[in-house]
Amino acid sequence: MTTIERSVTSPNKTGTRPKGRSSKLWVFIIPALIFYVFVVLWPSLQGAGFAFTDWNGLSQEKSFVGIENFVAMAKDPKAVGAIGHTLLIAVTITIIQNVVGLLLALGVNTKIKSRNVLRVLFFAPAIIVPVATGYLWQNLFSPNGAINALLDTLGLSFLKQDWLGDSSIAIWCICLVIIWQFAGYSMVIFLANLQSVPTEIIEASHVDGAGPIRRFWSIIRPELAPAITINLMLSIIGGLKIFDQVWVMTGGGPGGSTETMSSLIYKNAFQFGSFGYGIAIALLLSVLVVVISGGQYALLSRQTGGNR
Repeated sequence: MTTIERSVTSPNKTGTRPKGRSSKLWVFIIPALIFYVFVVLWPSLQGAGFAFTDWNGLSQEKSFVGIENFVAMAKDPKAVGAIGHTLLIAVTITIIQNVVGLLLALGVNTKIKSRNVLRVLFFAPAIIVPVATGYLWQNLFSPNGAINALLDTLGLSFLKQDWLGDSSIAIWCICLVIIWQFAGYSMVIFLANLQSVPTEIIEASHVDGAGPIRRFWSIIRPELAPAITINLMLSIIGGLKIFDQVWVMTGGGPGGSTETMSSLIYKNAFQFGSFGYGIAIALLLSVLVVVISGGQYALLSRQTGGNR
C-alpha cells in the first residue's frame, strides 16, 4: 500500500509539465492573444501602412506613394528640427532627471525625521496630470507670472524674461518642467533599490574607513544597476514621446523652436490634413524608440552582467 501511494504522489521525475495543464493554460492565453491581435497589433500595422499613402485622414481616396513621405520628411526643415528637439529633450531629461532622482533618493534614505514627509513631497508632482502641469507652469512662466514677479521682488529685474516666448530658452523651460515633475518618480525607483542594499556591507565599509564617495561608487552604485536600467529606459522613452507639456506650454513655438516629433505628428495628421505624412513621422518615432531603448537596454544589461 505504501509503495502504491508513493508512486501516485511522487512528482514527475522528467521535469516536464503535464499535458492537461498546458492545454488549460492555452484556454486563457488564446482569448487574450486574439484580443491583442485585433485591437492592438492589426490596427497598428494597418495604421503604419498609411505612412506610404497620401491620405488626408477624411476622404475615401488615397494613393500609394511609396517612400515619398519619408523623402519629404528628410527635406523638411520643420521635421528635421523636430527630430533634433526631440532628441535634445530626451537626452537632457534622461541625464538630469536621473541624477536629481538619485540625489533625492540618497537624501531621503537616511535617518532624518522628516524623510517620510520629504518622500511624499518629492513624489507628489509625478501624480499630477501632465496637461495640468503644463498649464500651471505656463502661468508661472508668463511675462506677468510668479517667476518674473519674484525676480522683481528680489531686485533681480534684469533677469526677467519672456520665458516661453524666447526661442533660445523656451525648450530649456520645458525640460525644467519635465524634470521637476518626474524626478520624484525616478527617486522612488532608486529608493526601492537602495533599501535592498545589505546594511552589513555598508557598515563594513564604515569600519574599513571608506568615505561617502568611495562607498557610493564601489558598493552602492553596483547594487543600483537594476534601478539605473529601469530609470534610464523610462526616461529616454518618455522623452522621445513627449507631447503634453510641449503642446500646452508652447504648441511647438515660438517659431518651431520647441517643436517635437509628437507635436508635429498631431499638426500634420489633425490640423494640416496630411495624415499620411503625419503617420510617416509617427512610424519614424516608433523606430527611434525601439532602436534607442533596445540599444540602451542591451548596453546596460551587458554592463550589469559585467559588474556581477
